[in-house]
Amino acid sequence: HKGERKKNVGTCRVTRLGLEGDGHSGEWHRQISLLAQESIRKMVDLGLDVGPGDFAENITTQGLDLISLPVGTKLQLGEEVLLEVTQRGKVCHDRCAIFYQAGDCVMPREGIFARVLAEGEVKVGDKIVVDRERTLKHGKEIRYSHHQR
Repeated sequence: HKGERKKNVGTCRVTRLGLEGDGHSGEWHRQISLLAQESIRKMVDLGLDVGPGDFAENITTQGLDLISLPVGTKLQLGEEVLLEVTQRGKVCHDRCAIFYQAGDCVMPREGIFARVLAEGEVKVGDKIVVDRERTLKHGKEIRYSHHQR
């Protein structure tokens, strides 16, 4: 369901419409949401007991500065899945429980959204990398840093 905390499912099928069984799946530009563990850490540092999935993000990443990626950036997840960044940040029309607890929520500022270009399976521990070659083919210049952990 939209806006609900997500549970770690370990492995998930990504279809042309988004994550199988997810409320955001469909023919639109925000099929998959991503949030960095580093962004979640900021909320933990404010005293909140939150973790991956608590901001309703589909995929939690580590070591990649998501919010610096321009729209159009291609992201390779694991061996099969290819996403295209379609939106950085969002407007929250309804304040979530996290906002009321902390007076702030990191997802509107630091979450990113993507559409699926190539489907497949993703699992916890898969690498996520900027596909520089595919991104540049489409006329976008990108600057990024990727730190393997």
